[in-house]
Amino acid sequence: MAKLTLPEWLAELYPFAHHFFPVDQNLQLHYVDEGEPQAEAVVMLHGNPTWSFYYRHLIRYLSPYYRCLALDHMGCGLSDKPQTYPYCLNQHIDNALRWLEHLALKSFHLVVHDWGGAIGMGIATQCPEKIRSLTILNSAGFLSKRMPYRIAFCRTCFGAWSITHLNSFAQAATVMASVHPLHKNVKHGYLYPYRTVADRIAIQAFVQDIPMNPQHPSYALLESIQNRLPLLSNKPCLLAWGMKDFCFNSHFLMQWKTYFPNAQVQCYDTAGHYVLEDARSRVNQAILTFLQQQ
Repeated sequence: MAKLTLPEWLAELYPFAHHFFPVDQNLQLHYVDEGEPQAEAVVMLHGNPTWSFYYRHLIRYLSPYYRCLALDHMGCGLSDKPQTYPYCLNQHIDNALRWLEHLALKSFHLVVHDWGGAIGMGIATQCPEKIRSLTILNSAGFLSKRMPYRIAFCRTCFGAWSITHLNSFAQAATVMASVHPLHKNVKHGYLYPYRTVADRIAIQAFVQDIPMNPQHPSYALLESIQNRLPLLSNKPCLLAWGMKDFCFNSHFLMQWKTYFPNAQVQCYDTAGHYVLEDARSRVNQAILTFLQQQ
């Protein structure tokens, strides 16, 4: 466990020990590992532009009963942020798989949100025998032709520049991704890892990595993941959805239900994309109840 000191206000919101996995000789992935080491593992994968901070309340809620593991993808959160790196779906999946191999988990429950959906399904379809259950929050793990204009704008030259130089994507998310206003320290918590232009490289790369046509480098991989989702159709699944999400709206929820027709579905009508912020208590309890049923 490496030493890392956070500002006092952030440590109060995110009071976890810091662990690091050396994905190669020069780069480390940061992760949270809370709870009893011998308990059933719950692996949590975040999306863009968040980090394991998104799961802070869920970690505290579940850790008395489960081993809670939450990774920061390369370039995100407290992980390293190399400036020359293949920030793409395949690399994020490979990093997470190597991390899980390092942890030597025989099985685990998987929780995903946003881009964590594609990364998580990329993992789960490669080792379905290890998956105890799936909890899917507002996300996708399949191809879609839908892209909000606000996301599409971020893929333009000026949009990409504004992400890195103005932190526009992460800043906007602290307002647009939740229905209920976030406390100022929570906003600062989401933004803390992305304070400089160099810190924002993965945020911009995630936006560019959304595969919208067959020529995109990540299209074939996401299509392959989509085609392998039936391998998981017998897994217990909870779909917990913020219904006021401007990006991953009800269309994506319906798409997930075609792959998991027996899933438990919990819809939160007054919650947005950051469903764990807007409906924290209800979602945490729903996830705990679901996990205890398995």
